Amino acid sequence: MCTLEKRANIFILTLTGDNQHRLNPTLLSAIQSALTRIRQEVTTSPSSATPSALITTAHGKFFSNGYDLDWARIPAQAQARRDRAILADSMLRSIVKDLLTFPMPTIAAVTGHASAAGFILALSHDYVLMRSDRGFLYMSELDIDLVIPRWFVAVVDAKVGSPAARREVVMKAAKLTAKDAMRLGVVESDHGSAAETVEAAAELAEGLVKRGWDGHVYADNRKNFLTDLIRRVEDTSEHNTTGSRL
Repeated sequence: MCTLEKRANIFILTLTGDNQHRLNPTLLSAIQSALTRIRQEVTTSPSSATPSALITTAHGKFFSNGYDLDWARIPAQAQARRDRAILADSMLRSIVKDLLTFPMPTIAAVTGHASAAGFILALSHDYVLMRSDRGFLYMSELDIDLVIPRWFVAVVDAKVGSPAARREVVMKAAKLTAKDAMRLGVVESDHGSAAETVEAAAELAEGLVKRGWDGHVYADNRKNFLTDLIRRVEDTSEHNTTGSRL
């Protein structure tokens, strides 16, 4: 489902295989486990003060095509479907919170389509790099008759700068190519292929590591910068009102 590699002080988390990397409990657990391993290593090892960085990327046509709707809708009973939706939502919230409090810079190297929850996963990183020859960023909820979770909107609000860009993403369900995403300020940079995107992410990571920042100070500054967003991600009261509509 995913692999974790370390090159010097750069961790590379890769969603593996050629499928859509749909976010179900199996994949979400694997991602969370990898993040926990990284956090433990940089917190407890003798070299814990050594600056590090994280790159998240994926194999195949998709970075992630969002929640696994087929899995969520398997049960015949409405309550069981709702429980599955809430479980997936809660697990993604946990990963997003982890990324927002991670003790190092984080980079998403988006080498394929990133839709809905997959788009949110990418935006949860400090930097988003995107390939220009294939793929788009897409909040698909309007097009598939789903209500976008309020905390997804909070992520977009915090990570996408202008009201016009946020309207394109949320209220027009625009499929943003790398060129569009650059124009709207959604991504840091665009690159000609998957390999070039990952290479650029590695170069960015190396530059950030060379700054010599203390990862815990970096995380505390990010938490202060994104305090409101972190609170919204932690607020699961939405489960008790409208539920999580997958």
